[in-house]
Amino acid sequence: MKGLYRFLFSFFLSNLAALAIAGDSDVSLKRESAAKYKYIEFNEFGRPEEVLLIKEENPRPLDDGEIRVKVLASPINPSNLLQITGNYGSPPEFPAMPGSEGVGRVIEISESVRHIKIGQLVLLVGGGTWREQIVAPASQFLPLPELENLDDKLIEQLSMSIVNPVTAFLMLNSFTQLKEGQWLVQSAANSAVGGYVIQLARQRGIKTVNVVRRSGLADDLIAKGGDVVLIDGPDLAAKIKRATDDAPIQLALDAVGGDTFGRLANSLNNDGTLIAYGVLSGRPANLNTAITIFKDIRIRGFWLAKWYEKANGKEKKEVFDQIIPLVVSGSLAADVDSRFTIDEIKQAVLRAAKPARNGKVLLVSRAR
Repeated sequence: MKGLYRFLFSFFLSNLAALAIAGDSDVSLKRESAAKYKYIEFNEFGRPEEVLLIKEENPRPLDDGEIRVKVLASPINPSNLLQITGNYGSPPEFPAMPGSEGVGRVIEISESVRHIKIGQLVLLVGGGTWREQIVAPASQFLPLPELENLDDKLIEQLSMSIVNPVTAFLMLNSFTQLKEGQWLVQSAANSAVGGYVIQLARQRGIKTVNVVRRSGLADDLIAKGGDVVLIDGPDLAAKIKRATDDAPIQLALDAVGGDTFGRLANSLNNDGTLIAYGVLSGRPANLNTAITIFKDIRIRGFWLAKWYEKANGKEKKEVFDQIIPLVVSGSLAADVDSRFTIDEIKQAVLRAAKPARNGKVLLVSRAR
């Protein structure tokens, strides 16, 4: 993720002329910088509620070029839970610090730091964001301008802006170019990525078939801009055909695996593309390979970490130029199911693992 750090630093540094940041620190921020803080650690793979540990330590002095940030909110993503259980693509070194994104407020800076001010909001990228405080080089944070109408809701949305919206955006734009009025189908449509897909597709006039695994979700997905909501099952391809009046479907997005993967493949038109980006079912994909032969279905995988490694600075800037303003304006948002503090980490990961939750689980500070 070092390439991401360098890009985000240079990208936002280039826009510093637009920043209007208050320069004076207050007494409360100085006090926070000296107080003990808690963080989450794990030293073995296993069930998150069993292996995650709450640690506490005194803050260390800043090295030159570093800043200290109070973490305001950090989401619990499915990939975080997979990493803790040892089922993720890149296993961590122990002791490991979970968490991959978030938002915080600067509470202390070292003398040489000029482009970030005390009191400024910054996005947290990379690992180890499930903590009350982070100390790292200033280049590893993404500074935000002063925002109008900043409230807890916007803070929470910003905390989720690095992973899931980027995933949705890239899957919609990197594999096939859908035109206005065309259809796509996606599983796990009630997930955060699914919600972002619906909103981004709607803005482009692309219609969505949204597949879920339980009832009671249709109203929310339609309100987000979804066109059709269906419950997964053996006859899914037939239901999709009826719901779309047999319209050709060229793109399918699957985060479930198992039998759902094959059902989405069956729903695709000739030359369609099926993108796998998750395995929420915990089961390998079930696919009749004859479909890929006779319908020339293309199977692709998507892992955001790989994109960050391979994409150049220009490509990343183009994506963030479109996503961040949408998040700030409220045009791109994710549901929040519940909020927990670091002290409540066991309850938080148990809630995040429940399939029936309605939105993202966030770790938040006690006071903002």
